[in-house]
Amino acid sequence: MEWTDNLDTKLVTLVNQVDKQIAPKLAEIEAQVLFNQKKVLDAFRQEKISEEELNGSTGYGYDDSGRDALDAVYADVFKTEDAMVRPQIISGTHAISTALWGMLRPGDKLLYVTGMPYDTVQQVIGLTGEPNAGSLKDFQIEFDYADLDQHGQFSKTNVQQKLTDNVKVVAIQRSRGYATRESFTVSQIAEMIKFVKSIAPNVKIFIDNCYGEFSEKTEPTEVGADVMAGSLIKNAGGGLAKTGGYIVGKKDLIAQIGNRLTTPGSGKDEGATLNTLESMFQGFFQAPHVTGEAIKGAIFESAILEKCGLNVSPKWDAPRTDLIQTVNFGNPEDMINFAKTVQHYSPINSYVDPIPSEMGGYDDKIIMAAGTFVQGASVEFSADGPLRSPYTLYIQGGLTYAHVKIAITEAVSQLFF
Repeated sequence: MEWTDNLDTKLVTLVNQVDKQIAPKLAEIEAQVLFNQKKVLDAFRQEKISEEELNGSTGYGYDDSGRDALDAVYADVFKTEDAMVRPQIISGTHAISTALWGMLRPGDKLLYVTGMPYDTVQQVIGLTGEPNAGSLKDFQIEFDYADLDQHGQFSKTNVQQKLTDNVKVVAIQRSRGYATRESFTVSQIAEMIKFVKSIAPNVKIFIDNCYGEFSEKTEPTEVGADVMAGSLIKNAGGGLAKTGGYIVGKKDLIAQIGNRLTTPGSGKDEGATLNTLESMFQGFFQAPHVTGEAIKGAIFESAILEKCGLNVSPKWDAPRTDLIQTVNFGNPEDMINFAKTVQHYSPINSYVDPIPSEMGGYDDKIIMAAGTFVQGASVEFSADGPLRSPYTLYIQGGLTYAHVKIAITEAVSQLFF
């Protein structure tokens, strides 16, 4: 018996064709996983992680050796002076906002050089959302962004025009978010950093690394970034972390950011970890493997959906720098029906029909298929997107390649066969 026994024979033939087509690319991802797995394993060995470090703390969290050891492992892997990995960070947006608040002061300017940031960060800045909500704008922190060029690439001309004397932090968003542009590779980010530093050597470079960890063999902090942040319910948590986020970078900047997360005087030296450390350690250890599984799933998605006549990005054989695969349906009906099938082939809430609805931080209604073990975990297989033209679904994650392959094949079956 085969898992394809109940599928249309033409679809089975298509799946077999895709399998042969993408096999060399999947082998490249396996080699990348091995490289990144060794990097993480070496960090665990370097820091002599013991069973004792898996236990958490309560109360103020004084002398939490496990928390400090986890910080050290992250700093080793990302090649930074310091790190702060905390269950108190509730999301990627929270990690980003905490980092920005820690580095910026009234009168400073924040400049995004990768175009307008995504919806939830716009509320942090104060571009959208309720007035007097405590945004950067409310505290007289200025904001600007440099448009990308007509091809969706970094524009030196636009950045040079926007890089004024009061710019304190330059931010780079690695992933596309809900934009149509492609995500930026680490080599592209390196060129951005080099250009910015050539004009303003004292400016601080911040990287929104959400969806990017272990998607390549190097990270932005290895090519000149001063601070980088991400979420533990995306790549870095390996599908096991139940909550949390991380911020890594220069020691003095992490100290400032720690004061923002807690209080001046407490900084990163306090904060109870309760029972979170074991899953955060184990999740980070298996993050290279889980990220590889998700990327292999994205390659399969791209190849089979393109063969079905849909517009996809990235293409199956394009360089990968995050977990996100987009597909344009051109109409809301197909977009919603595809998302429904993804939900129906999820391990959790498979009986639920997702419907477009309002979601905090977004201006458009969102359709979201996410039958995940951890609520909102983007490293698990999910598909979502705003209901606006060209009706693009953003597919991401997958704890196992097998799950992604089964679910996507069933979605293709429902839509085309």
